[in-house]
Amino acid sequence: MAVSRQARVPKAPVPEPAGESGPRARMKRMLLDTAMDLMQQGRIPSVSDVAEAATVSRATAYRYFPSQASMIQEAVHEALGPILAFAPQSENPEERVRDLLAFAFPRIEAYEATHRATILLSLYQWTQRKAGTLDEAQIVRGHRKKLLANAVSPLRAQLGRAAFDKLTQALSLIFGTEALIVLKDIWGLDGDEARRVAVWAAIALVRTAAAEATTAGIARPVNVPRGVATQDFRRPVATGSKRRNGSGIKTAQKIELKREKR
Repeated sequence: MAVSRQARVPKAPVPEPAGESGPRARMKRMLLDTAMDLMQQGRIPSVSDVAEAATVSRATAYRYFPSQASMIQEAVHEALGPILAFAPQSENPEERVRDLLAFAFPRIEAYEATHRATILLSLYQWTQRKAGTLDEAQIVRGHRKKLLANAVSPLRAQLGRAAFDKLTQALSLIFGTEALIVLKDIWGLDGDEARRVAVWAAIALVRTAAAEATTAGIARPVNVPRGVATQDFRRPVATGSKRRNGSGIKTAQKIELKREKR
């Protein structure tokens, strides 16, 4: 399988993984770099492909990556890199979402071929699973769930669990490789244009969620202590029946005064 070709993106030297050092760590690093280079060329390499490209034996490569899925999984984690460690600085949810997308989209685009290859492999595994022929670990995807939940976390208390979950689910539609594919392949946008559209849509979703919470009368201060019921913060709303009742009382009082004057 192959995906759209993309030039290799220069990578800064990566330190050896924590807890690993010496020849073993360097070998794993070299195999992972080779896998990512092949993926950036539009390929979905097998472990054997990586072994051949790295000029090592297949037995050696399989000692580090027992399956294609495990190798691709680590390549994706490497490609995401700094995105996974992104920490918003603002307390404003709109700014936090904007900053996350502005930071993540260029990195995703830089390793676009790697991410496209991962999606293709994930879809292929889905067909294998449906046919009952999947014989390796499944590719695990879902980093965006934690990233997006963290970005809009200042709204958690205000929205309540159900609305908060709906917001993060909606945001997941415009964050990540799939959103980039739609905006580039279907709409013909470049990376910067795609990012601007995604940021605009994300901010619109955040504003809509906050506005719906306020309209429903469930909005409450962000610093409300845990355990305090949301309904304690509902604003009293004057109903039409109360206004009519009050009006009726005043009318009755006027009639009574007229009777007394007579």
